Amino acid sequence: MNEYKADKIRNVVLVGHSSSGKTSLAEALLFNTGAVTRLGKVDDHTSVSDFDPEEQRRKISINTTLIPCEWNGYKINVLDTPGYIDFAGEVKAALRVAEAAILVVDAVSGVEVGTELVWQYCDELKLPRIIFINKLDRENADFTNVLAQLRERFGKSVVSLQIPIGKETSFKGEVNVASQKAFLGHDTKDSPVPDDMAPQLASERAKLMEVAAEADDKLIEKFLGGEELTHEEMRIGLKAGLRAGTLVPVLCGSSTQNIGIPYLFKFLADYAPSPVDAPQAVAQNPVTKQDEKLTASETGPLAVLVFKTMADPFVGKLTYFRVFSGAMESNSTAHNSRSGADERIGQLYILRGKEQLPIKRVGAGDIGAIAKLADAQTNDTFCDKGHPLVLPKIVYPSPVYSVALTPKTKTDLDKMGSALQRLAEEDPTLRVYREHDTGETIMSGMGDSHVDVAVKRLKQKFGVELLTGVPKISYKETITKTTKVQGRHKKQTGGRGQFGDTWIRFEPLPRNAGFEFAEEVFGGSVPHSFIPAVEKGMREIILKGVLAGYPTTDFRAVLYDGSYHPVDSSEIAFKLAAHKAFKTGIPQAGPVLIEPVMNVTITIPEQYMGDVMGDMNTKRGRVLGMDQKGAWSIVNAQAPLAEIQRYATDLRSMTQGRGYFTMEFSHYDTVPSHIATQIIEKAKKERAGEEAEEEEE
Repeated sequence: MNEYKADKIRNVVLVGHSSSGKTSLAEALLFNTGAVTRLGKVDDHTSVSDFDPEEQRRKISINTTLIPCEWNGYKINVLDTPGYIDFAGEVKAALRVAEAAILVVDAVSGVEVGTELVWQYCDELKLPRIIFINKLDRENADFTNVLAQLRERFGKSVVSLQIPIGKETSFKGEVNVASQKAFLGHDTKDSPVPDDMAPQLASERAKLMEVAAEADDKLIEKFLGGEELTHEEMRIGLKAGLRAGTLVPVLCGSSTQNIGIPYLFKFLADYAPSPVDAPQAVAQNPVTKQDEKLTASETGPLAVLVFKTMADPFVGKLTYFRVFSGAMESNSTAHNSRSGADERIGQLYILRGKEQLPIKRVGAGDIGAIAKLADAQTNDTFCDKGHPLVLPKIVYPSPVYSVALTPKTKTDLDKMGSALQRLAEEDPTLRVYREHDTGETIMSGMGDSHVDVAVKRLKQKFGVELLTGVPKISYKETITKTTKVQGRHKKQTGGRGQFGDTWIRFEPLPRNAGFEFAEEVFGGSVPHSFIPAVEKGMREIILKGVLAGYPTTDFRAVLYDGSYHPVDSSEIAFKLAAHKAFKTGIPQAGPVLIEPVMNVTITIPEQYMGDVMGDMNTKRGRVLGMDQKGAWSIVNAQAPLAEIQRYATDLRSMTQGRGYFTMEFSHYDTVPSHIATQIIEKAKKERAGEEAEEEEE
């Protein structure tokens, strides 16, 4: 593959709802460049983009795939992203390295959940977007209806640049609203505009002219003066409006029939911003703490962002990167600003699906890949050692769905740790951690499909088979009142005995205070040498609470008196005395069960507000407030983790997939007595079962 200057590169990301035809569109774009000799199809596993076995099995995209297309002296890097909400992290990463987004919309289904969500992502990054209404050859395809939906949802900035000729199976081409020329099939030569389309063409042209004029002061002056814009003036307004985000052009076609694809190439080359045209990237110098603006120039300082890593079974770790400034050379070195180490750069590649095309150099504005980097992670910045820079990181959504992992065999247990670490490096939206209180290994992701795919990948890529289950809730126990007790350990078995005597006061503390130990011993009733043993014994025993065996917290134990024997007293005797004091005193101090409560922020269309709030009440939730952000309603609430472990699935069901949420830990709160009774009984039965198993062994 040839090397290209930044002004001849277009980095565009295909986004949209699942099954809107993004991968088919990427395939059609590649086919039109002659890089492949036949149109691949998702259904028969022949697409260049969906090469992962799990993608082929599910017939949906799971990973972002790079599809570089060479066309008329331009290189168009197409990033094909997943449409399913569970894989939103892939979309966020791809948007970060693109200058424009092509929002693919199904001509039958119209505006869907994924459409709204990726529009919001583009808004966050102020990314220019182009809408491509796909599948116009399908039964019940309705361009006019979908265009109306787009305008209703996203405003008057949405303007039609093309109108389809024919409907459904009769769809055969499109009319260009700006040039007023018709194009049939995948022919690049224009044809006469059908007479019956003249009224629609005039109407859409007037709307396009108005929005294009608003992008330029001279054009709006001419338009308001009642003059019609020339074709060249509309081109100027269209380009300026697209880049400013005030105009969103709508193109149309059918990727499977290869209709509308040649003009999409021409549009991207003529109108989409190149890395040179895009707003300058800003990087921080970690030494001076000063921000630096970067231009997409090969003479500038090296600034390269790692936006994706993949574990490839054949070449090891594959690192995807975007050059914002400078150039990456094969067989060179680059400084990793995160680790502070120099990375040995081997052979550089341009990726086309799973195909790796060797290249000597990847210049400013371009996207490439490196194999077998030792320490590179997603979000790392490569730079010159003498000119360190850190590019802004990709912001990933927080996980909302968790499972507990258990290895299937002893062999799986041995390989589990390293495999999970490599998987988490590959996918930053996955979190893998050890839950200290329950002793479980937890994997958290964006939803059940995301976690399911991750577990299958562990088996496929690393040969590790894991079983999943619902994570245990990390309940804790605490006390509600002060009590004083004696803890006395005395044992005489001939010879030297054991003796330790303590008087301990248990006092409740505020939430999240943890456990405190204090001593108020006067007159040496307990020698100072034995006081640490009392504290150690207390810290050991609080891990097994008196109610259900959960850790006991948020209380203070004060050793205020006791007695000892000059011969029989020992550290172990005072530790055991502390154990007895705990077991005797805590039941008298009003013990209660407490549970983790989460802060939940739910974003939903307004029509689902009643259902969501009603459901939250059934989950022992408490609504703290409501807000409005455009067409979205935002509900802030608190709810016990035990009730919302599977809320990702519940919310999608309630809102037809249109709602999403984030959650984070807030505090611990008392479990209602009727629920606590059930939890305690269940814990006792489990403990009895464990003890029975131990006896059998």
